[in-house]
Amino acid sequence: MTHPYNVPAEATSLLSDDGRVRVRPLRPADRAVWTQLWRGYLDFYKTQLSDAQYALTWQRIHDAAEPQFGYVAEVAGGIEGLVHIIFHRSGWSDAPSCYLQDLYVNPDARGTQVGKAMIDHAFRVAKAAGSAGVYWLTHETNTYAMRLYDRVATKTGFLQYRKNN
Repeated sequence: MTHPYNVPAEATSLLSDDGRVRVRPLRPADRAVWTQLWRGYLDFYKTQLSDAQYALTWQRIHDAAEPQFGYVAEVAGGIEGLVHIIFHRSGWSDAPSCYLQDLYVNPDARGTQVGKAMIDHAFRVAKAAGSAGVYWLTHETNTYAMRLYDRVATKTGFLQYRKNN
């Protein structure tokens, strides 16, 4: 069984405007570098996950029945970033919503258009899947990333609230 958010093959890879960054789907051989990048992302937000959660997320990204997708950004043959997106239904639209859940760029590659290329890629994948756009969250202290986000998207003014069990 597949989910209703199938992404056409032509939308799964993107070369940045300047031709330096290639964003492509995660491959099974990327597991070690994906783990390293995702650990860097989670460390930035002072979060730790179990090995079982890493395995589950990796499995979901590669399961055709899951609406979760993972991509990496390659620069000069090396992998410098990752992005995870999740499609879901919304009560506000008949089109699928696309949530950019995780975006991480190696510290040495920040400011080199890697982040922008991955956001552009998420937009392209979302559009190909019939979504009207992409949304994401960031922490209010992530001012470096927000400089990019303010250039490529609209700040909605919404604040997130959470109540944990």
